[in-house]
Amino acid sequence: MLKHTLRDGKTIPAIGFGTYPLKNAEAEVHVSEALLRGWRLIDTAVNYGNEIGVGRGVNRSGIDRSEIFVQTKVPGRHHGFETTKASLKESLERLELDYVDMYLIHWPNPSIGKFVDTWRAMIELRDEGLTRSIGVSNFLPEHVDALIAITGETPAVNQIEIQPTFQQETQREYDRSQAMITQAWSPLGRGKDILELPAVIEIAREAQATPAQVVLRWNVQSNLLPIVKTANTERMVENLNIFEWELTEDQMNRLKMLHTGIGVFGYDPAEHEEM
Repeated sequence: MLKHTLRDGKTIPAIGFGTYPLKNAEAEVHVSEALLRGWRLIDTAVNYGNEIGVGRGVNRSGIDRSEIFVQTKVPGRHHGFETTKASLKESLERLELDYVDMYLIHWPNPSIGKFVDTWRAMIELRDEGLTRSIGVSNFLPEHVDALIAITGETPAVNQIEIQPTFQQETQREYDRSQAMITQAWSPLGRGKDILELPAVIEIAREAQATPAQVVLRWNVQSNLLPIVKTANTERMVENLNIFEWELTEDQMNRLKMLHTGIGVFGYDPAEHEEM
């Protein structure tokens, strides 16, 4: 599978398998199925409540741990230095893993004001080998600036909501300026709202691809790393088949014109609190 090189020198697969909102039993089955079909990046979080199932799916797959990239996230209620360190150790117990490949701050929760202390803890956790890389999720430029100013450490990735109708170009440009990879959560939206757009359907017909493949290919050609969930094994295979073909410049431009500036979920990281 195609990989990106992170700013810390580690590599990360160019597409990830999302696990929200799978329950533990579902996650065990679907993560194992996804890995057996070629997926290598698995995304979870404490707040998804399925780390046990994700870990069992990883182990059930029989694939060597070194080939699998696992990332999880610290929740808002665990922000703070000692609580963050304890949170990752609890995640590792649930996952039954010795380390994760990427550890993210799930939301900045700016009114709590502890995300910098959390970041300091994550630096230590990385240095201790409990996570290989560290990053953030749903962070605005001012949040990342605070991390860099106080610790001198820049996140490897920023995972944010992105769809063709919500392209977040300003945030993406900032991420690029800091050599951070932008991961896209919910790249297909809720399904019908994105995949049934006439322009997406038309381009899919032109490209002889599925609407989901078109949107995921748009992500890849836009230098985004999409995190996408499906419980359908056929779609697991289809969603990986986006690296051997390209959208034309005209098709990319038509998808760019779908931007409305309104996210499917619409959470504002300056105000949204997720504990």
